[in-house]
Order: sequence, then C-alpha cells, then structure tokens
Amino acid sequence: MSAAEESAFDVYRDRVERPLYRLFVEYGTDEWPWLVVGMTANVIARGASLLPPLVLGVAIDSVFDGNAPYTLPLVPAGMLPTDDVGQFWLSAGIIAGSFVVTAVLTWVYGVAANNFAHRVMHAVRTDSYAKMQELDMWFFDDKQTGEVMSVLNNDATNLERFLDDALQNSVRLGVMLVGIGVVLFAENWQLAALTLVAVPGMVLFTYWFMKKVEPRYAAQRDAVGDLNTRLENALGGVQLVKTAGTESYETDRVRDASHTYFERTLAMLRLNYVYRPGMELLAGVSFAVTFVVGGLWLIQGSGPGPLTGELSSGAFVTFLLLTQRFVTPLSEVSTIVSQYENAKASSERVFGLQDIPRRVTDEPDAVDLTDVEGRVEYDHVDFRYDDDGERILRDVTFDVDPGETVALVGPTGAGKSTLLKLLLRLYDVDGGAIRVDGHDVRDVTASSLRSAVGYVSQDAYLFDGTVAENIRYGRFDADDEAVREAANAAEAHEFITKLPKGYDTEIGERGVKLSGGQRQRLSIARTMLQEPDVLVLDEATSDVDTETEMLIQRSLDRLSADRTTFVIAHRLSTVKDADEILVLEDGAVVERGDHGELLEADGLYAKLWGVQAGEIDELPDEFVERARERQAETVVSGDGDD
Repeated sequence: MSAAEESAFDVYRDRVERPLYRLFVEYGTDEWPWLVVGMTANVIARGASLLPPLVLGVAIDSVFDGNAPYTLPLVPAGMLPTDDVGQFWLSAGIIAGSFVVTAVLTWVYGVAANNFAHRVMHAVRTDSYAKMQELDMWFFDDKQTGEVMSVLNNDATNLERFLDDALQNSVRLGVMLVGIGVVLFAENWQLAALTLVAVPGMVLFTYWFMKKVEPRYAAQRDAVGDLNTRLENALGGVQLVKTAGTESYETDRVRDASHTYFERTLAMLRLNYVYRPGMELLAGVSFAVTFVVGGLWLIQGSGPGPLTGELSSGAFVTFLLLTQRFVTPLSEVSTIVSQYENAKASSERVFGLQDIPRRVTDEPDAVDLTDVEGRVEYDHVDFRYDDDGERILRDVTFDVDPGETVALVGPTGAGKSTLLKLLLRLYDVDGGAIRVDGHDVRDVTASSLRSAVGYVSQDAYLFDGTVAENIRYGRFDADDEAVREAANAAEAHEFITKLPKGYDTEIGERGVKLSGGQRQRLSIARTMLQEPDVLVLDEATSDVDTETEMLIQRSLDRLSADRTTFVIAHRLSTVKDADEILVLEDGAVVERGDHGELLEADGLYAKLWGVQAGEIDELPDEFVERARERQAETVVSGDGDD
C-alpha cells in the first residue's frame, strides 16, 4: 500500500512507539497488585522447584554415603539433625514440601496472572470500542468491518495471551536459568563452567532464530488477514454467489488464500523444526559433557585434565538433574517469541485505533439544543471529504421554516445524502455554516443535535433481538404502550401481531426474518418513538413494491406532520407535494421551487420528471454524458451514497 493509499488507521498505527511498554504504562499500572502477586509467586515457585535436586545431592553424600557433613544452604548447622534417620526425614520433608509449595504458588501465580491479563484486556477492549464509537464517519468510510472487529477481538486476544502466558514464561525462564546457574556454581564452579558451556551457543542460536522468524510471523499474519477478508466477503455475498452460480470461483479464491496461509505457516514452522531440536541438542551436549566429565571425576577420584578438587556423588546427581532442567524452558523460547511478535503487532493496531483524532468534536463551550422549533439554514456551505479532494458541495444556501417539507432530488453523486449528513454533524462543513433555530450546529453538543433529528434511511438497520427491543432502541425507557402506539403509527402493528411471539419475536441479525418493507416500518416506528423535531428521510421508500410503498408512505406522512422534514428521493412522484424542491447537480443547487414551478422552468427536474412519467423516452444526450462523468467522479471520490 502506498503512502497515498494509507488510511488514518494505517498512518497512526505506524506512528505507535514501544507499544508493549505503552500497554503496561496505560493499562498495567491499574492492575499492578495482580502482576506483583503473580510474579512473586512465580519466582518463589520456580525457586522451590530447584530444591529437590539440591537436597537429594546433600542426602546422598551425608545420609547414604556418609562421606560429608549434612549441611543446607542458608540453614545454621545447629538447627539440623545429627543422626542419619533425622537427616533422612528432614530431606524427605523438604523435598515433599518443595513440591507442595511449587504446586500452591503455581496455582497462585496462575490465578493472579489470569486476573491481570483478563482485566487489562477487558479495559483495552472496552476502551477501544468506546474510542471506535467516537470516531468520525471518515474512519468508517475507509475501513472494513472485519478489520475493526479484528482489533476488538483478535488483537485483544493476542495481547491477553502474551500477558497471561509469554510474560510469565519469560520470568520462569529467567528464574530457572539464574537459579540453576547459582546452584551449580555453588556446588562445583569448574564442572558448572563446563556444564553451562552450551548456554552462550543457546543464546546466539535463539538470537538467530528471533531475527529469522520475525518476518515470517509478519507474513503469516498478513496471510491470515487476507484469508479472513476473503471468507468474510464470500460469506457476506453468499446470495450473489448462489444467484450468479460462482460457487466454484469463490472456492478457488478461498483455496488460493488458504494455500498462501499454509505456505507461510510452513515457512515459519520450518524454523521451529530447526530451533527446538537444536536447543534440545545443545542441552543434550551439556548433559553429555556433565555426565562424561563428572563420571570420570568420580571414577578417578580427581578432576580429569586441568580440573582440580573433589566431586561427590551427591553433587554429581544434582548436576545431572539440573542440567536436564535447561531443556524445557529454553525450548519454549520459540513460543514466547511468537506470542511477543503477535502482541507487538496487535498493540500497534490497538493504539493506532486509539490515537486517531476526532474531527467532529464538541466545543468546550457547546450548549445543548433545546426547545427546537425546526428552522434550518444552510449558509454558503462547502464540503469535501479529503483535504486535497474535490469539493462535494459548493456554496449551498437555502432556508427551511419550521414544519416545512423540503425535497432533495438530482442524479447520483450530486451530494444529496452528504448535505443532510452535515446537518447531523456526521461530518463538519469546510466552509459556510448550518444553523438550527439560529444555532450553528458546531456550537451545540452533538448528542442534543442528533436527539433532535430523526433519520430514516433506505437501509433500515435492525439489531439481533426482539421487535420491541428494536423499536425501543434510542428510547430504552419507553413503556410497552408507547412502543405499540409507535408501531401503529408506522403501519407495523398488524404484521407484528401475526409474528410467532408478537413484539417478543426474535428477528435475527439485521432483521433477516422480516421482509424489506417490514424492516422499513420498524425503522419508522423507532423514529416515531423518539419524537424528533426535525426529520430526514433518505430514500425511505425505495426498493419496495407498490403496496408496501403505500403503507410506508402513509406512516411517513404521519411522521412528518408538523415537523421540519427533508426528503431525498429518486422517485419524483413521492416528493411532488413538497413545499420546496431543491435540484442538486455537481454539489450545487441548480434549481429550486415547487413541483409546478420546476416543470414550467423546463430544466433538469422537468427532464427527469418527463422520463419517470413516461412523457419522454429518454434524457437528452448532454444529460446522459454529464451523468456518466458524475458516475466516474463518484467512484474516484467514494461519494457513492448519493
């Protein structure tokens, strides 16, 4: 993706610095007691797990062989038993106790670590969702739903896995390596130096692995994203796939994406296939060196070669047992690296989302819009979606008195929907002003403005839930009687009562169990329940049959009565009774008047009316050519909702 093609999300994600450090600073500090408890328990548990080999070595030398006094590190000699039986039972008790302490503290650190990880992720997920809700429509114009869901779900899960597993395993690895090294050097520094000779090689091997595997993990994550996008598109468009008979084509595309993911996963796994056995081999070399040198030392009674001093049987056993302990923690480095890389990329996406600034914000001195009469003014309004893009609206000026109905008509891409989105402050104007009852919409709170404006769109969005819950959405405190009254006014009560459970019927995701006309009437009922002062109807009766349109139009007439109403329509018969009709072309108002005045003017409106009424067969060539040019410009600008 070129710099020019990057979205705001991509730009701010690339700017995130030290994302995991930021995660701990901004979220981990609030949950630090859980982290401290977990880390402390982890360190003590790992330290306790080193006691059995050490005590076993002491017991072999003192209790079984009787060649050395019974001593334990950090324990005064006067506190230790002097007879063999007492020393034996003390050793057995310490070994058993260490296993109990390890088990209990492992449980403690597991509980604490999970609490820390999940509490942090709960905060990250909810904060990210809240931030997403606050973002301007610019962001959603540019992002796919699947990518946003990935941030809220997949990326949060990656961070939780890192905080829960990788962080604790890293501490465990460090404690084990340091603890084993200290014990071995305390027992016999010369043999310890030989035993740990492979550790530098392990460190270098791990460094090589991390450098090599990082780009492969990145490539694998990209492949996962591509596969998810392909699956989402194919499933979302399953009706088109079936009606077009392109099942095999889509299967091939998914197969290609899946094969790419397969290849990149294998490329990553090949390194793991080398790394893990390589680490085990190096650990095996350490064990073999310890066994050979220590064995010769015991057999000869003195150190082989340049080695000096004595080596007891117990110390030899301790060395063998602890050397074996190197393998498991070091072999987990590949998993830790994987989780670290995934968490780093995920935290970049999370903070990239949170860092996107809002363009539409309330001014510090913004006031609530109250007692709305419904007078609306557009005063020389200019607008463009991008700072460097073409103007979508040009010097649009008109006034609407309270209770009037104004229709916006014109070709696709003329700017009709954009014009009314500015009224709701889904975007802010670049020039001029929009006023409601004399208040610039930028000087009032967005929440009070949007509460005063009801919006019914062509795409009636319904949530997964019951009929009543969807009508009540936005006025959650409305009682059942108010819900039924709104449904009656929207011509929806009759069909609702025929549903299996009436108002308690589950309608499925996006209302898939209802027809298009039924969904639209529920949307109108929802708007009626909110009792807005200003009403926006954006193609509210399109794509339905004539009978359904009649029912919807009746409900819209009730809804718009005594309210300032804006109507966007391609079907001109639905707006011919409007108080004023504005004809938009190329982002500017080119004609205005009522239906009769516009027909007499014999301009664009008259030509469009003639085509729809069947009075003329087709538009003149100049209108067709201009329409083609507008369609091309619409594709480039992305203003396809008009």
